[in-house]
Amino acid sequence: MSFLEKNYKIFVAGHKGMVGSSICRLLIKNGYTKKNNRLLTVSREILDLKDSKKVNSWFKENKPDIVISAAAKVGGILANNNKPVDFLLENLKIQNNLIEASYIQDVKRFLFLGSSCIYPKFADQPIKEDYLLNSDLEKTNQWYAIAKIAGLKLCEAFNKQFDFDAISLMPTNMYGPNDNYNFDSSHVMASFIRKFYEAKKYGLKEVICWGSGKPLREFLYVDDFAEACFHALSYWSPTSKNAPLDENGDPLRWLNIGSDFEISIKDLAKKISEIIEYKGKISWETSKPDGTFRKKLCTKKINNLGWHAKTNLDMGISKTLKSFEKEMNSKIVRI
Repeated sequence: MSFLEKNYKIFVAGHKGMVGSSICRLLIKNGYTKKNNRLLTVSREILDLKDSKKVNSWFKENKPDIVISAAAKVGGILANNNKPVDFLLENLKIQNNLIEASYIQDVKRFLFLGSSCIYPKFADQPIKEDYLLNSDLEKTNQWYAIAKIAGLKLCEAFNKQFDFDAISLMPTNMYGPNDNYNFDSSHVMASFIRKFYEAKKYGLKEVICWGSGKPLREFLYVDDFAEACFHALSYWSPTSKNAPLDENGDPLRWLNIGSDFEISIKDLAKKISEIIEYKGKISWETSKPDGTFRKKLCTKKINNLGWHAKTNLDMGISKTLKSFEKEMNSKIVRI
């Protein structure tokens, strides 16, 4: 039995971002297109998701059945440190408006997309869903994390008080086509791809990377995450008989999405340099922060529902690099 019917209209908020664009590509493959009015998107120039009145008006007019909340202000350590108000306030406004409008306008299912940074800095590994709010967050990205926790909890609250069908997925570090390659706001994978690509292109003798390189990171190719979103909407309802439960035996309303491997930042830099065939020196600026040392997600619950990541790291990086080169040639890459 699938909870996702073919005649549903699906609204993807944030359709131009890395995650949103990947979800749209998958939906189109599965018959949800703009031509048959089953795929709804809207640009930020037309609809400011931070404006609650405009969001409610758009929902009332377009009447989506399913809403996927892939819209967010995102960035790496530098961006989070420099713009804490932006990361907290903008994300709160966007997600609050989407969740409330979905409830008011009788959306059938709402999917909220979060991040593994919601979990405590020193959580036991691998990180289970139950570890949420057990202890302190990583300070370098706490503003974004707090916003995402608030979104997850607002979905849970709407379900508890009004029986609104809202579920959440918490992905690990993602990468892939249409990523953000701006050094001031990108995550580590995109930053490294651009660094080593440009170092080879311009014949640089050295690439300097932030931190010690010792922290471990789990990476998930964005198309795998899109498939997890589609799978969850289709086959996961927290009220189903075989739905995942927390440690108290209560239904879970958020699930972790990750891969089966992790790699040190230092080894990641080496791997990307080898794929790009950069021959220069790699140096580490140890005065810069490392962030959380390790955050490997436990994905047993989503795996038991039938979803598994398919793309290994080498294949994912190669695909991402090809996409980056294509975007560079067309001058549409976000740098």
